[in-house]
Amino acid sequence: MKVEVQAAVAKIKKYAVSESGDTVEIVERPFGGLSLVLADGQRSGRSAKLVSNIVVRKVISLLSEGVRDGAAARAAHDYLRLQRGGKVSADLVILSVDLRTRTLVISRNTRTPVLLAVGDELIRLEEESEPLGVRSSTRPVIREWALSPPMTVLAFSDGLLDAGTRVGQRVPYEELFLRFHRENGRDAHVLADTLLEQALQLDQGRPVDDTSVLVLTVYHVQETDGIRRMHVRFPVPPV
Repeated sequence: MKVEVQAAVAKIKKYAVSESGDTVEIVERPFGGLSLVLADGQRSGRSAKLVSNIVVRKVISLLSEGVRDGAAARAAHDYLRLQRGGKVSADLVILSVDLRTRTLVISRNTRTPVLLAVGDELIRLEEESEPLGVRSSTRPVIREWALSPPMTVLAFSDGLLDAGTRVGQRVPYEELFLRFHRENGRDAHVLADTLLEQALQLDQGRPVDDTSVLVLTVYHVQETDGIRRMHVRFPVPPV
């Protein structure tokens, strides 16, 4: 049996703002594997985008040079704190498949949880962690697991938690996550799209906050063609 990995992102900006304050990037690791990096800048709009860009650019630059996830997160924290004088914060999540160690690494500087399913076990990663950029003692919370298919990981910005608050409802993300892991467990884009669609329905097409959803799956296949694929789709705004 061989192993494959899929990664997917679905994101949308807050209604009636010019730009999303969330930034997401995927970077190839120099010793094999990939990392998904999500930063959510404080507040929303252009100012938040500038903050999240600062964080993500620093992280992916260091990861691409072989720096470990925790060290990259700490460096991004120090850099943001220096640039903004400790007055602006950003949440950060890094999901990594490291083929050198053959592990899944999850680094968190955020109050939003990350869900991980390994086989029949559900793990909620919600240990207390602080956003970047404010307190000098801030460190990421890091967890690591051996690659052991089937595995599904879900991370998101707080917009997914805020969706539906105007009508007193919430996205049942844990229920949808578990159903996907048990019934599919491969097509990462299916779960990412489903969760974002649910959030948009609850907000009646007017998102109350920037919302980003990241999904990573690790699964067995009988054979693989050895081809790496990436598919990106985004709307072009009118002039």
